[in-house]
Amino acid sequence: MNSIATAITITELLAGQPPVWPDDPFAAIRATVAASATRLVVLDDDPTGTQTVHDMPVLTTWSVAALAAELQNQGPGFFVLTNSRSLTTAAAASLSREIGANLRCAVDATGVPVQVISRSDSTLRGHFPAEIDALMQAMGTPDLPRIIAPCFFEGGRLTAGDVHYVAENDRLVPAAQTPYAQDAAFGYRHSNLRDWVVEKTGGRVAVDQVASVTLADLRTGGPKQVSERLVSLPPQSCCIVNALEYRDLEVFVAGLLAAGQQGRRFVLRSAASLVRVRAGIAPIDLLDRGDVVGNTDTGGLFVVGSYVPKTTAQVEALIAGSAVQGIEIKVRDLLEDRRRAEAIAGASKAASQALSRGRDTVLYTSRNLEKGTDADSSLAIGRRVSKSLIAIVGGIDCQPRYLVAKGGITSSDLATRGLGVRRAMIIGQMLPGVPV
Repeated sequence: MNSIATAITITELLAGQPPVWPDDPFAAIRATVAASATRLVVLDDDPTGTQTVHDMPVLTTWSVAALAAELQNQGPGFFVLTNSRSLTTAAAASLSREIGANLRCAVDATGVPVQVISRSDSTLRGHFPAEIDALMQAMGTPDLPRIIAPCFFEGGRLTAGDVHYVAENDRLVPAAQTPYAQDAAFGYRHSNLRDWVVEKTGGRVAVDQVASVTLADLRTGGPKQVSERLVSLPPQSCCIVNALEYRDLEVFVAGLLAAGQQGRRFVLRSAASLVRVRAGIAPIDLLDRGDVVGNTDTGGLFVVGSYVPKTTAQVEALIAGSAVQGIEIKVRDLLEDRRRAEAIAGASKAASQALSRGRDTVLYTSRNLEKGTDADSSLAIGRRVSKSLIAIVGGIDCQPRYLVAKGGITSSDLATRGLGVRRAMIIGQMLPGVPV
């Protein structure tokens, strides 16, 4: 239960855990994925889901024709950037129904089977279970068991004993005790994922109806035990995946694929780490400067909309520890109609001047969090701020040497609305967990 979960060190967490499964199943996973006709379709509720993969396309549109064309391309699968985390629950569910219906039509038209992953936040923020329920209903598969795997190793998000932890400095803190759990739209009280499912389903799913794949299953029983556990899941059930490192996830995916070969199907709700393993993608070296920086004399541009404390610390370090010029945008000005246009024009002019002089520049929103009266109004504030950032970037009169976006809504809106991207290829990681 969440009431007994306490912050611990990774050493303390590992103490008493069985050693990892000795056999490396990844080569077999890659072979199975390569030989399979099934395509992986990753519905990403903000742009951070691509932070573990490379050489996979991302769609920002989901017409039947676009989905059908992508299903027939080579490769393990593709992402669809929905940005649904920026929406209200009702709007996110409606979007999921639309995508699910289109995907069902695309599957019928092409005959290509799919495995759907609903990729969401490794700190448990997002529209669960509403968008999965709507998606599966529209696809005609409402009874599929829901697999929940929020681990994201690159970001220090681990699950053990069904408790989800977030790394903060040298400690692993139960997720419900972090600032992420205080999110105005997606807050929660439980770190134990079985209790979290009960909380998020409003008690529709009882705690004894939530199964889990334990570390003992993974590390002692191996893929065979995982497969047996998954095959036994009843319809519409939920199952938690515990994992502390990639070998744990590889064993899980090997068991998942084995269960699939027995005709069992599942929908996956995961963070980024599971996507890479299920897609059979091996990691590559980090990209270098030449891969991401243009050959111009202008400065590079950072655009920061995220307001969580960790982002604030990063912005402060960026400005204090480098020659990067900071341009603060007062959120309260963006929320007031009479001051919004002036604030946007002023920020665009200041950024244009700095960039044209070759100065790397960071546009960032004021660090005070402006909340609405409820979850929906808080999301509306976020959308207004994001639209304003797009307008500011659109008003810059020179092309920056590079563009870095920070924040899920910010990143998605800059790509889709600011740059007009409809399909892009993920080329890899600039830094661990930083997709390009």
